[in-house]
Amino acid sequence: MDYKQLIIRGISYSQTQSGAYALLLEHEETHIKLPVVIGNFEAQSISLGLEKDIHPPRPLTHDLFTKFIVSAQFELVSVIIYQIVDGVFFSNINFKNKLTEEELILDARTSDAVAMAVRFDAPIFTTQQVLNEAGILLELEETAKEEEVFSETIHDEDNLKLISMEELQKLLDDAVKEEDFDTALEIQEEIKRRKKKID
Repeated sequence: MDYKQLIIRGISYSQTQSGAYALLLEHEETHIKLPVVIGNFEAQSISLGLEKDIHPPRPLTHDLFTKFIVSAQFELVSVIIYQIVDGVFFSNINFKNKLTEEELILDARTSDAVAMAVRFDAPIFTTQQVLNEAGILLELEETAKEEEVFSETIHDEDNLKLISMEELQKLLDDAVKEEDFDTALEIQEEIKRRKKKID
């Protein structure tokens, strides 16, 4: 089957479901977007998996499963979003044993599959049929918004801009210790913006 590779464009608060988030995937060749509604925990987990440099004091469920997979000598090869039924996406996670080349396919919620994929830097694919049924063409207003993990923040960005880098780093450490990952990701974005200006 001719699978279409997707990239993660970002995560934002869902406009249709209260307390939920929208994971935005995109097929780069056609710019067709695939919005997937996910829960708060999955949104945090995917965001932390993307960040790489924010480490919670205790492992999250997806981190724990990642360690188990590596310990069992398996690697996550790919994720395939293979169908959508009544607005629900169905996905498979494809594993391969490094020693025996044995292949293993597990059915998974798409949010969990993506959370695992980002931890292994594994590609995410879908089918043309899924793109036809659920894909939308839309232009995101700003490139910067595409790269932000959350499009809405808990703190006022203007307040963060007034804080020194040293204080920001302390706030980041405190947020991670308290497992307030929404705040931690927001502070991390501000630190990254400042470092880009310096470079």
